[in-house]
Amino acid sequence: MKKSLSLTTVLTGLLLCPNLLFAASTTSVTSGAEEGAFAALANPVAIIMLTILIVLLFVIIFLGRIVATSLEYYKSKKQAANSKNKGSKIVSVLLPLLLLTGYHTSAQEATTEAAPAAEAITLIGGMNPTLFYFLFGVFLLEALIIIILISTIRFLVGLEKKKAAKKSKSIHWFEKLNATKSLDPASEAEANWGHSYDGIEELDNPTPPWWMAGFALSVVIGIIYFYRFDIAKTAPDQFQEYAIEVQNGEAAKLAYLASAANKVDENTVTSLTDAADIEAGKTIFVQVCAACHSADGGGTVGPNLTDDYWLHGGGIKNIFRTITVGVPEKGMKSWKDDYTPRQIQQIASFIETLHGTKPATAKAPQGELYKAENKMPAEDSTKTVTGATAAHTQS
Repeated sequence: MKKSLSLTTVLTGLLLCPNLLFAASTTSVTSGAEEGAFAALANPVAIIMLTILIVLLFVIIFLGRIVATSLEYYKSKKQAANSKNKGSKIVSVLLPLLLLTGYHTSAQEATTEAAPAAEAITLIGGMNPTLFYFLFGVFLLEALIIIILISTIRFLVGLEKKKAAKKSKSIHWFEKLNATKSLDPASEAEANWGHSYDGIEELDNPTPPWWMAGFALSVVIGIIYFYRFDIAKTAPDQFQEYAIEVQNGEAAKLAYLASAANKVDENTVTSLTDAADIEAGKTIFVQVCAACHSADGGGTVGPNLTDDYWLHGGGIKNIFRTITVGVPEKGMKSWKDDYTPRQIQQIASFIETLHGTKPATAKAPQGELYKAENKMPAEDSTKTVTGATAAHTQS
């Protein structure tokens, strides 16, 4: 305690020493006028800095009293040895700094007196640089002393906390999260609500912390939900969400069908019956197939597509394969590089609709008689032989 009081006395003497202030105010300014010792302190910057220094001084005195009281407390508990070592360390660090500051200021004063009086200097905030740096140095010193005192107080408080922690039993975080109030028999009787069932008594015991936290969180979420969906209406309700999902599902379905349509081949192809598909197939047929088969399918260079006889097989699968790979030896190219599988399926489906129609100029039958599932009536056997003979004759 005596060392702390002596430390405060030395610091107060340094702050209030008039010789230092006089030394800081003897330097000449640009105008050449001599500035008095106390006149230099009338500068607003100097007044603010002195005010701060005085406040910090009172803080140091207050913290010093706390440290001194704490040291006395530990001394009464037979821990004075550690406290004295701590105080000795603080004083051994601060006293050389204070003495060094005093020596530095005295040397600065001597240098200032030896300097020519007419030398011009640059003011800092309208204040003599020597005085400004001196006050700033004292400010740093006081700040350092405050930091050391606070560290000492934290050290002393930490010792007390460690002692209390040793006495108290450590509790796992899960136990804290699920903690309920433990009652002794007397308190349990007071907390009993009088409700008993099968020997189980109901007590006025609060719910666990995790349950209370969850309930508070649900209340907050409920308020936000109510504001967003019913007041601000910045999010869709259940009906709007359903409509959005249905729309997204339809878009996904169309995208899938569009991609799946182009994956069809001669083994999976089926006849299309939609009017839009038939019309799309007719458009392509008239553009690229009518030159050989006629626009009505009666045939010109190519065979008649309206009768029951086919050179390369009838039915959707055979027609799809013929259009895809072509018949190079007969002059029919492969159209797989020109049209997608979906478009070829549309063309083949349109050709199926030509069966049984009456073209303006129908070409004689070619190839073999084709019936679905290869079931031919008995009366058509003669036509099959005749058709085959005609096919060999023309080829």
